[in-house]
Amino acid sequence: MAVMGYGVVEAKDQELIPIDYGVVTTPASARPAQRLRTLYHSLLAIIESQQPSEVAVELFVARNLRTALVVGQARGVALLAAANKGLPVAEYTPLQVKQMVSGYGRGSKQQIQEMVRLLLGLDLVPQPDDAADALAVAICHIGQSRLSKLLAAQDEE
Repeated sequence: MAVMGYGVVEAKDQELIPIDYGVVTTPASARPAQRLRTLYHSLLAIIESQQPSEVAVELFVARNLRTALVVGQARGVALLAAANKGLPVAEYTPLQVKQMVSGYGRGSKQQIQEMVRLLLGLDLVPQPDDAADALAVAICHIGQSRLSKLLAAQDEE
């Protein structure tokens, strides 16, 4: 089974509000094209139901060529789904996500997940891990957007 996490977070003033999160799964027995089709339609349904104004995607660095190919295809589908809905897309490296969420770029997966829980005011760390990772990317994007706006305002002064 292949899994892709997603997370929708709303920023209201200084508060981060978790709207929706989870995973999209495809059966390992399905052909690659069918898996990508399922992923695409699932992502479109999430976009249509949640109406995000922007999309953020994590850049994945793989040591294994096969893994890099599969993940690259899935990322491409996510980018296509966002583009077909006219949504701007931001991309972040794992290091950027860790730095923005925890203030430290070498934090463990558990540390990042705990920060996601704390920042979103959740009782438990979101499960599965892929959903928590997606929420971390959303939090990173919100933080980066806020930082960019602050810097732009400062340049105008």
